[in-house]
Amino acid sequence: MYYAIISEDVENSLPLRKEARPAHLERLEALKAEGRLLVAGPNPAIDAEDPGPEGFSGSMVIAEFASLEDAKTWANADPYVAAGVYQSVTVKPFKKVLP
Repeated sequence: MYYAIISEDVENSLPLRKEARPAHLERLEALKAEGRLLVAGPNPAIDAEDPGPEGFSGSMVIAEFASLEDAKTWANADPYVAAGVYQSVTVKPFKKVLP
């Protein structure tokens, strides 16, 4: 089943994101290689494709896991969590309907 991992950043998270980004992307690439990643990306803090120094307010990952517990375990092991980028992480089941 798919699960949505919705994360909210701490204020001024951009420096923390930059430092942890390579390890964060490596885990997402692994999900992609396994055919389990539906979509992943950050939420710009302003209405712009590239928010520049304004940074990001959070992220969303939608990926396939065997259970909600597995999804939570994966989310909690994210390098952004360890680096203090996220103030909160919510994991919910997700049902893909369209497209």
